[in-house]
Amino acid sequence: MNYIILDLEWNQCPYGKERENKKLPFEIIEIGAVKMDENGEIISSFQQIIKPAVYRRLHFRTKEILDIDVAMLEKGMSFGKAAKQFFRWCGPEAKFCTWGSSDLVELQRNLKYYRMINFLKGPIFYYDIQKLFGLYFEGEKTARSLEYAIDFLNLGKEGKFHRALNDAYYTAEILKKLPETFVQEHYSIDCYQNPKAKGEEIYRVFENYSKYISREFYSKEEAMEDREVTKTKCFLCGQTARKKVRWFSLNPKSHLCLAYCPEHGYFKGKARIKKTDEGRYYVVKTLKCIDEQEADFIRQKKEELRKKRQMKRHNEKIRGSKSSLEQSNEENRSRSSALRKREGKKKRRKER
Repeated sequence: MNYIILDLEWNQCPYGKERENKKLPFEIIEIGAVKMDENGEIISSFQQIIKPAVYRRLHFRTKEILDIDVAMLEKGMSFGKAAKQFFRWCGPEAKFCTWGSSDLVELQRNLKYYRMINFLKGPIFYYDIQKLFGLYFEGEKTARSLEYAIDFLNLGKEGKFHRALNDAYYTAEILKKLPETFVQEHYSIDCYQNPKAKGEEIYRVFENYSKYISREFYSKEEAMEDREVTKTKCFLCGQTARKKVRWFSLNPKSHLCLAYCPEHGYFKGKARIKKTDEGRYYVVKTLKCIDEQEADFIRQKKEELRKKRQMKRHNEKIRGSKSSLEQSNEENRSRSSALRKREGKKKRRKER
C-alpha cells in the first residue's frame, strides 16, 4: 500500500457567485501529489497544470494567492486527460492524504462534472493530515495553515506555498512526523459520494467515539424520525444508552442529545444533516464519551434554546395581537369615514 499525498489548486467564477456554474463552483487548475511507501519514503511525484474550460479568467483571490497566470494555464492539459494520467500514476490500493477535507470533495465534484466519477469510488477513507497535526501536536482538532505546521515543526521551506506539488511535499514531511499507529487509528471518511441504501450505511468505532453515516432520506424530518439515526447505543459495551436529554435542534443542520450508560457514563450525541447535490439528505451521527460538566452544558443549552424559542413565540404573539388591533382600528376608521360620507350626502339632499 502507498500513500498518495494530494494537493489541488482551483479557480472560481471571476464575476461573482451569482454567475458561477452551480455544478462546478471551483474548477481545478493544478494537481500536485507525492507517493510515499509504507516506510515513509517518497518514491514518486505527479504535477500537472490544467487548462480551464469553465472559468477562463482568474478570480482576483486566485491571482493573489497562486503563482499561476493565464498564459501558464493556456499551456495546460485538459482535466479529463490529466485525471486519467493521475489515477494511472496512483495505482491500486492507494490511500489518500490531504491537508484539510476540501481537496477530495472538489476532486470528486470536478470528476462528476466531466462524468468521470467512476475513477474514484466513494465514500473515501482517507487521512486528513491537518486534523492529525492538531490532534497529535496540540491535543485538539485545529485548522492550522500548512505554513504554520511547517514552522511549528521547524521544517525547512524550500518552495513557495500554494503550488500544488510544493504543498503536497510539505504535507508529506508533516506526515513523516506522525506515528504510523496514530495515523491508522484516526482516519477520516469523505462522504461526497454518500451511502444511498441501508446496506451501504457506515458504522465505525474510534478511541472515544463512534460514527454512523446514514442512507439517504427525502427530507430532514424523515431523517430525524428514523430509529437508527436517533438510536443511542453505547459503543463500548453494546447496551442501549438511555436518553437523559432527547434530541433537540441547535440549528436546521445540527441536533444534540445526552445519553447515559450505567457502565460507561454519559455520551453526547450529535447528528449533522447533510444535503446532497441532488437535494436529498443523510445524517452523520457521532456518540462521544463526556464528563458530568459537559453533560450539564448540554442540559443548559437545551434550556437556553427552549427559553429563546418561548420568547420568540411570545413576541410573535404580541406582534400578531398588535397587528390585529391595528387592522381592527383601520376597519373602524374606514366604516366611520363611510358613514360620515353617507350622512353628508343625505344632508345635502335635504338642503336642496
